[in-house]
Amino acid sequence: MTRLSHLAFGLALAALDVPLHAADPGPFELSGPNLRILVTRGGRTLPIGAVPSLAEGDRLSVAAQLPPDQGARLLLVSAFLRGATNPPPKDWIAFAETWARKDNNRTLDLTVPKGARQMVLFLVPDTGGAEGALRDAVRGKPGEFVRATQDLNQASLDRSRLDAFMGAIKAQENSHPEFLRTLAPPLAHSLSIKLNEECLSKVIEMQAACLLDNRDSLVLADVHTSSMAETLTGAPTDLALQLSATREAGYGYYSPYIAVVRDVAKIFGAFSNPSFDYLPTLSVRKGADMGLLLNSAPSFAKPKSVMVVAMPSIEAHSPPRLRSGTSGPICLARAGAVLPVEGAPLIYSTGYARDMMLTVRAQSGESVELPMTARADRGGYVPGAATSWSAAFQGTMKGHLHGQWGFDRFEGPDFTVQLPDGQGWRTDGDGPALVVGRDNLLTLKGSAPACVESVTTRQGRDAPMSVAYKLVGSDRLTLTLPLADRKPGTLSVEIKYLGVAQPTVLTLRSYAQASRLDALQIHAGDRTGVLSGQRLDEVQSVEAAGLTLKPDGLTRDGTVDRLSLVADGAGGVPAEGQEGVARVNLHDGRFVSLPFEVGAPRPQVSILSMTVTPPPAIGIVPAIDGDDLLPDQGRLTFSVKAQGMTLFAPGDSLEVTGADEGAPTVRLTVGGAARLEGRQVMVASFDTKGAGGALYGPLRFRLKQGGGTSDWLPLITLVRFPRIENVACDRTQGCALRGHDLFLIDAVGSTPTLEGATQVAHGFTGETLTTPLPREGKLYLRLRDAPDRVLSITVGSSGIRS
Repeated sequence: MTRLSHLAFGLALAALDVPLHAADPGPFELSGPNLRILVTRGGRTLPIGAVPSLAEGDRLSVAAQLPPDQGARLLLVSAFLRGATNPPPKDWIAFAETWARKDNNRTLDLTVPKGARQMVLFLVPDTGGAEGALRDAVRGKPGEFVRATQDLNQASLDRSRLDAFMGAIKAQENSHPEFLRTLAPPLAHSLSIKLNEECLSKVIEMQAACLLDNRDSLVLADVHTSSMAETLTGAPTDLALQLSATREAGYGYYSPYIAVVRDVAKIFGAFSNPSFDYLPTLSVRKGADMGLLLNSAPSFAKPKSVMVVAMPSIEAHSPPRLRSGTSGPICLARAGAVLPVEGAPLIYSTGYARDMMLTVRAQSGESVELPMTARADRGGYVPGAATSWSAAFQGTMKGHLHGQWGFDRFEGPDFTVQLPDGQGWRTDGDGPALVVGRDNLLTLKGSAPACVESVTTRQGRDAPMSVAYKLVGSDRLTLTLPLADRKPGTLSVEIKYLGVAQPTVLTLRSYAQASRLDALQIHAGDRTGVLSGQRLDEVQSVEAAGLTLKPDGLTRDGTVDRLSLVADGAGGVPAEGQEGVARVNLHDGRFVSLPFEVGAPRPQVSILSMTVTPPPAIGIVPAIDGDDLLPDQGRLTFSVKAQGMTLFAPGDSLEVTGADEGAPTVRLTVGGAARLEGRQVMVASFDTKGAGGALYGPLRFRLKQGGGTSDWLPLITLVRFPRIENVACDRTQGCALRGHDLFLIDAVGSTPTLEGATQVAHGFTGETLTTPLPREGKLYLRLRDAPDRVLSITVGSSGIRS
């Protein structure tokens, strides 16, 4: 395995899960020669550290910065390339003798020729034939150098991100190591570095050492699906098909750092000759200086090392797309204000983005520019020196970030920025009634919520209490007023701006607990709802989901009130998942806000048909016309049909109960008293014996499906019959009706209208009732369980004595 092959597998930055088949060589930490490079375009000159890409016509000044006692003579060589399959002309390759006395002999003064796409530099030990050998290599196999300069340049940029991260960690360790836990995550996010979270769980003294020692975990994943070296079985041949698609400075995309040197090692190993060996370098660009980093010491004996130095690519201007990292407002009066940005980690690790300014435009049209500095540990740009603002700059304004990217103008994102004003704060709308005994939400409206320094509340002579708040949009604050231990009465809320001496003071009134509101249940498609809580008799109406709901019956379940609500007037149909804050209006004029969410649609069913099977007749049984009455001890068979989106399932059941709250419930389950005809029809059998005599009067039913239930629907009226044994009549004295449970009869008479009927006293315990004489052989009864129906019994004229 060649020295460069060892290099490929031994990068300290490698984050690939590949086995190491050889000993790890040293990382790229051996300092090599320095170069000083200036680039001039259109009359302006920039150092190489501020130039992300070159352009045709650029003039470059390249000089080696060697120590005065430099013993080995090095040739400085430049070569322009124009693609993998198009060898460059001979005059695109230039040489300089770094040991020469005259400046024009030891400095390369170059102009980027038309058609050039890449540029590469070499530092070559002076030896006979070096110039010709190097020229032949570049012109003979340009593709290898095209790929090498692309990948090495990208690798150098990635190294700059790592250096920025490591430098910040070391600086923090030397000053305040206890803050590493909070510094490292935003720093890694800004620089697109994968952070070893385990290091932050160690004791403070060991965190920095862990982060610095575990470099393998810092490099982000390689986007190369397969490296060049893995796909080539021998020396490179048609490299035009293997060229990297990664543009210069990938602008934050996870770059091919690991694959770079492995691929370059394979490339250079394919055409090294006995006299020369090619040694790739990484460059550290600071201003005009380009420091070279080597993985191993260069050789000045055969085979001598040719140090390969990548330069920025030659291409059209393509700055990164810098994005704003927030949608909320930013207060420029706040110390440490940050304009968070994303999408371009190179703004922190290189000098490409420079002269960055924030243009703030007031509503009057006046504008001011603030110098901005990129801070990786803060995750964005921070203003420079403090600024004196004129009176025009207050409230909410727009800020635009811009500057230079190399030689070109750089347009960044827009931000919403704020400065305090003198307009103060007010409650948003009418504001909810504040109720003591619990925390209250209060929304305030103003012009610069991002600049609020503190919010406090005070009642009487009590000490002020801090109030938690959060920003809502660009002009509102939502406060959480701590009123759990307060008394009803007047209280004040003070909102203080940064840098403003006098706070805004709002005087509000709090009330004693009226109705306690726990929850509001509304289901999709319903125009009804249920409000739970306490003292709900004080509720006048509820406004929620586009509906105005009025009370429709109050019940109590233990200590909890349940208020049924029904929509009043027109209104929309709530949609599932709709969220909002309901306004609960009380009779005393106050209102209370209550969050709600519209639940899933409730199941829906309807009656298809029913059949009543009466019990065996014992004694005299009243005659029933129709199927709307169910005799006690009888059986009801009924079928229901699913409505809407409802479909029956094996786990469903029907619940049957009385009209009164607290009546027992009989459950008819599928597989028991209910059977499915299909997904849309269910047939159930209700035997009155299962209710144990506790159900009577109008019955209702509903479908229970999963955690939801349908509305209660009327089913049938269950009537308990008295046991009438006989009726004996005398034409002069009337009739004597004998039997048991006669208290179930409300009245008995001789006509269907019950004129002149005998009224049965409540709680009657006797066994005989005196009734009028029958007409046409019939007496008529009104039972207490069915007061709206009149039933008849047949007496017969033969039973009447003269």
